Amino acid sequence: MQHQPVLYQEIIHVLRPYSPGRYVDGTVGAGGHARGILEACAPDGRLLGLDLDPQALALARETLAPFGQRARLAQASYTSLPAALAEIGWEAVEGIVLDLGLSSMQLDTPERGFSFQHDAPLDMRFSPTNPVSAASLVNGLDEDELANILYRYGEEPNGRRIARAIVQERPLRTTRQLAAVIESISPRRGRVHPATQVFQALRIAVNEELASVQDVLPKAVAALRSGGRLAIISFHSLEDRIIKDFIREQSRDLVNPPYEPIYTQERTAVLKEISRKPITPSEEELSENPRARSAKLRVAEKL
Repeated sequence: MQHQPVLYQEIIHVLRPYSPGRYVDGTVGAGGHARGILEACAPDGRLLGLDLDPQALALARETLAPFGQRARLAQASYTSLPAALAEIGWEAVEGIVLDLGLSSMQLDTPERGFSFQHDAPLDMRFSPTNPVSAASLVNGLDEDELANILYRYGEEPNGRRIARAIVQERPLRTTRQLAAVIESISPRRGRVHPATQVFQALRIAVNEELASVQDVLPKAVAALRSGGRLAIISFHSLEDRIIKDFIREQSRDLVNPPYEPIYTQERTAVLKEISRKPITPSEEELSENPRARSAKLRVAEKL
């Protein structure tokens, strides 16, 4: 049985793929969502898959090989969407899906350094060409900069104390070394490991994840045809807030009242919000994949 990615059926349902539509999976990973989209838009629909991770792309090529020329893959960030579309001559698409954050495949590859469950180099890069790794942040930033990252991206209440301890104990080269420092400040209580939020914060900072989300949203809307849909899965409250606020702002008409100009440029709504509340995994999916518990899917349609 092939692995089904998070909210698989929901993605296919909201994107409504059809032949001969064109679609983009901006975080193609191992190709799970892309496979479903290509099956649904047969016989003539096509898909462009983007991913920074060369290991993920190798798996996606295997998964999508049966679709032949209908599937095209490129090692690129979803923030380079306009250039990627221009390169293959696509002016607009019917649907775009983004599955943000860390994949199970990346988490379960110890040498990538995403997890404290295994001892491995402090890496955490989605792309091996990224010059910034978790080790460079942990060993190169001052205490204030580290504390800011832990608070802003991990919402870690002990961020200041952990940052101070990191500075005192460095150099720290491996995941277990870092986890041990964190545990010395925040002893384990309950099921959540005290290093969880710190590792999340460092991963977000290394890969500039929040800035990338803010960057791609207007590009994705510009790439959609009228009636096309944008579907984004997030796993972090900060990402979800960015997506929610953008969709709601783009779903409003900006019209100045006659007595006082508020907007420098008036416009009608660009998007229609498909669901006010995010779509979340079913109980059945959560029983099969507990890692999906924080997933939230938001969908918008271009007017």
